[in-house]
Amino acid sequence: MNALLSVAFVICWSSGFIGAKLGAGSADAVTILMWRFLPLALVLGAFAVVRARAAWRGLTARDLLRQCVIGALSQSGYLLTVYYAIQLGVSSGTTALIDGTQPLVAGALAGPLLRQYVSGRQWLGLCLGVAGVLVVTSADAAAARGVPLWAYAVPFLGMLSLVAATFLESRARRTVAPSVAMTIHCGTSAVVFTVLAAASGAAVPPAEASFWMAVGWLVLLATFGGYGLYWLVLRRSGVLRVNTLMFLMAPVTAVWGAVMFGEPFGPQTAAGLAVALMAVAVVRGRAGDPAGGATGDPAGGAAGDPAGGAAVGGNSGDVPARRVDNGTRV
Repeated sequence: MNALLSVAFVICWSSGFIGAKLGAGSADAVTILMWRFLPLALVLGAFAVVRARAAWRGLTARDLLRQCVIGALSQSGYLLTVYYAIQLGVSSGTTALIDGTQPLVAGALAGPLLRQYVSGRQWLGLCLGVAGVLVVTSADAAAARGVPLWAYAVPFLGMLSLVAATFLESRARRTVAPSVAMTIHCGTSAVVFTVLAAASGAAVPPAEASFWMAVGWLVLLATFGGYGLYWLVLRRSGVLRVNTLMFLMAPVTAVWGAVMFGEPFGPQTAAGLAVALMAVAVVRGRAGDPAGGATGDPAGGAAGDPAGGAAVGGNSGDVPARRVDNGTRV
């Protein structure tokens, strides 16, 4: 099950880069994001009132505020920078490359922040992943023309925003059901992007069918698929492993872009994809247990009940790291 969830997560998360490129030619980034999240927040809010009220019981104002901050970081901050970078002319592959450095940052911070220490083998996998992503996208970045240098810092800021959201969620003392978290996150993003769009005079959507196709693509694949699976895989597999899957985003985006947009796909891209796959195998796999978990609960949550399991690292940031993967501390 974990393997299938991981494959679905990689495909759906990669679809966000493709959807951003689909919509970039028809509207501003804030317009696309406003109309991506506003209807979604209304639907999720109605569902929470009618069908999911039990999941909200016991949550304090502090819990709700924490989820608002996580949503602002993991959706609003992250997506705005990705879309804005593509709008500035940074290619989807290069944006995926910069986003692909997230595992290395998360791996370096997991020890001091969560006491989830990274082994030498896992660092090898992390470095291989960075190498694979660089191989795939270096040619594209070198060929870019007319893009200001500071534009490449924009998706980097978004990557840091998502890393911050991941660790904030991991240190939460109370577990919030994924349905509740997604409702709060989407509601927060809807408010943020509506305010930004209205302030910039970009709230009115264009009439082109391509715009609404891009919005539908992003809602179904990127939000429900990619974003929902991100937190599910995070709770089942832990910070390091879910972020290791990020190494696959740039190669998959490159393949997808070649098929959908006719972007070049040559031996360099294929080699980078192979290295990225090797990195995931090194970090995640071990003999006799391809999932890499010693107990079926490597993240600190209940494996049979991902919606109710504890956050990564346990219920609190004060609990000691547990030993998994044959004694490896992660």
